[in-house]
Amino acid sequence: MKALILVDIQNDFLPGGALAVKHGDRVVPVANEWMEKYRLVIATQDWHPANHQSFASQHPGKKPGQRIMLDEVEQVLWPDHCVQGTKGAQFAPGLNLDGIQHVIQKGTDPRFDSYSGFLDNDRQHATGLEALLREHNVTVVHIMGLATDYCVKATAIDSAQLGFETAVILEGIRGVELGLGDCAMAMEQMMAAGVEMIS
Repeated sequence: MKALILVDIQNDFLPGGALAVKHGDRVVPVANEWMEKYRLVIATQDWHPANHQSFASQHPGKKPGQRIMLDEVEQVLWPDHCVQGTKGAQFAPGLNLDGIQHVIQKGTDPRFDSYSGFLDNDRQHATGLEALLREHNVTVVHIMGLATDYCVKATAIDSAQLGFETAVILEGIRGVELGLGDCAMAMEQMMAAGVEMIS
């Protein structure tokens, strides 16, 4: 059984959004094309409370892109994004929502970010994605979405480490690239974890 996971294809990650990924909108038609090939399609959705501690606005004097420690976990500070109930948190216009069977919301705890679709960054709190995949007897997981160097990478590595045969769909990902080479490094890290790259 194969499943397709669409990672965070949301307005705030598209051009013009609060945390825009360059050419992020280009993954939408790719997602629509690929989801027709799967019986099970799951979308992850960043779903932050307004006081989320990953937001630079919650730390006076700090700016997006800076790093702090939150409960012994390193945290990149971001602009406010994907706040629960806002337009920015909604899925991208044009994304075929009828083709998605389940939505997994993540980053809901104000204390912890959640790059991975499986676990919060503190590695203590599961989102329910693994349980959902096991319930459907999924053994193969294909992943695409935003962004390559954060949520796609974390989701793919966790998937592989949990024992799923995992692949990333190259035409369906775009990265933040806060630092030059971040996406290339992310690809290397995913492949080192046993993730396949497919096109």
